[in-house]
Amino acid sequence: MPPKAKAAGKGKAPAKRKLAEEFPPGEVLTDTAKKSWRLGAPVGQGGFGLLYLASDDKTKAVGADAAYVVKVEPSDNGPLFSELKFYMRAAKPDLIGAWIKSKKLKYLGVPKYWGSGLHEKGGKRYRFMVMDRFGTDLQKKFEESGKQFPRKLVLQLGLRLLDILEYIHEHEYVHADIKASNLLLSHKNPNQVYLVDYGLAYRYLPDGVPKEYKEDPKRCHDGTIEFTSTDAHKGVSPSRRGDLEILGYCMIQWLCGRLPWEDKLQDPVYVRDSKLRYRDNLKELMKKCFTPENEPGEMTKFMEEVKSLGYTDKPDYQKLRGFLQQGLKGIGATDDDKLDFSVSVNGAGPSTVKTAKRKKAAEKGASNDEADGSPAKRSRPPSKKEMNGVKKASPKKRLVETGTQTSPVVKRGRGRPKKNT
Repeated sequence: MPPKAKAAGKGKAPAKRKLAEEFPPGEVLTDTAKKSWRLGAPVGQGGFGLLYLASDDKTKAVGADAAYVVKVEPSDNGPLFSELKFYMRAAKPDLIGAWIKSKKLKYLGVPKYWGSGLHEKGGKRYRFMVMDRFGTDLQKKFEESGKQFPRKLVLQLGLRLLDILEYIHEHEYVHADIKASNLLLSHKNPNQVYLVDYGLAYRYLPDGVPKEYKEDPKRCHDGTIEFTSTDAHKGVSPSRRGDLEILGYCMIQWLCGRLPWEDKLQDPVYVRDSKLRYRDNLKELMKKCFTPENEPGEMTKFMEEVKSLGYTDKPDYQKLRGFLQQGLKGIGATDDDKLDFSVSVNGAGPSTVKTAKRKKAAEKGASNDEADGSPAKRSRPPSKKEMNGVKKASPKKRLVETGTQTSPVVKRGRGRPKKNT
């Protein structure tokens, strides 16, 4: 995403934060409940911290089959502290378990909070948090799939995310940064997906009192630019309708491969104006993204419903689920709890048509660049490396993956909403 200072105009750049020092395997951390956690090999790195395999059995080395991970960062950094607020309030195992039982769900894709604390080593203090271990992220799967997911899969992901969002919304928070790289598959069950990275999570309803709608030019365009809600583009604090709008953009991108404003992600005003224009003319958005025979009518209904919501309105989650379930029925599919990432013709849009044409051209001797199976003009600006945990100029967060676990880089900038503690 674009640098915050450029997106918002004036102001200071975010302060540089220290990188976490790598601990040797076997290091033992003790959380606030006096429970010990033994670290294994590091399996991921974010902007400011490291992620380690971990076990609650400190008597033996941590194996490759460890069920937990520990996120560690220097204690004077802010991202993990902010994330901890959400986990401690809304992600305790008993809370999640009670919700699953009350809603008769098979599972809920919210990571469980298992403990946290401070650890000292070499005269330095570190903050850590213990959470479930996960597998690969959906951004990697999306790219492996030629940047297009089958329609059945997208609708199923939408249903699982509605479960997740309803839960966190009912516990006073909104996520504000839903996207494929923040969706991780379960380490043990590849048919389960979890929404991670609550670094931008915002407590919109502290003690039952909703935040008021207020535009702040200093906070414009926060989030991941291609999916950012129109509220966030105006500098308004995140809301429930904003989460659902972001989800809608994600689903449309997963179906057709590319959102119309992705050609100018470095221009946040252009992106904002494009979203506002298409919000007022959703039929035009669908026409831009899909061929007439493959247009997903359920997405138009979904976005129309989100558009009708007021800033403080409680969404009708069941109604939104109904649209997606109708979509499944319309293609002769059912929600069978199996996430199939194999390429399908369901939901194929203009991007698929263009790909087929280029493949045909390749057979006649066209250049390899045009015959690689990627949709036209779908390349993004090249990502630039991070320096001291500060993103330079990438349209979206990247991941550093060194094993089976990935850790999203948490964005920070002047535009992010203040945390409510």
